[in-house]
Order: sequence, then structure tokens, then C-alpha cells
Amino acid sequence: MEREIEIIGEAANKLLKIDESIQIEHARKIVNTRNWIIHGYDNVDDMIIWGVITNYLPRLKEDIYKLLDKE
Repeated sequence: MEREIEIIGEAANKLLKIDESIQIEHARKIVNTRNWIIHGYDNVDDMIIWGVITNYLPRLKEDIYKLLDKE
């Protein structure tokens, strides 16, 4: 799951670099989590990862669907 969060964070980072006005709730937190996982492997906490999965990924999914509907 950590690898998947890394990929999502990288995609969010690239998307924000393309257009900073794109509305993704907690986009910066997603990118920061990606960086934390990649650069701080010895400090990765399973409870934090589980919190990201249960709290933030569903919201991210909703934001992405809203963006796709706008197009």
C-alpha cells in the first residue's frame, strides 16, 4: 500500500505543477505523505498509513471524479 501512496503522491505533485488552481482537497498533504514514505522509511507508521487509506483516499477519489466530470 505504501508504494501505491507514493504513486498517488507523485501524480498529485505533477498535477499541481501543471495547474495550481486544480481543486484537490489536501493535495499538499498527499504530496507530503509521499515524501515522508520515500525519505523516511524507518519512521513509517502503519497506523498513519491506515489513517491515510481510510480518511484521505476516499476524499481524493471524490475530488478526482469531480474534476473528470468538469471535463
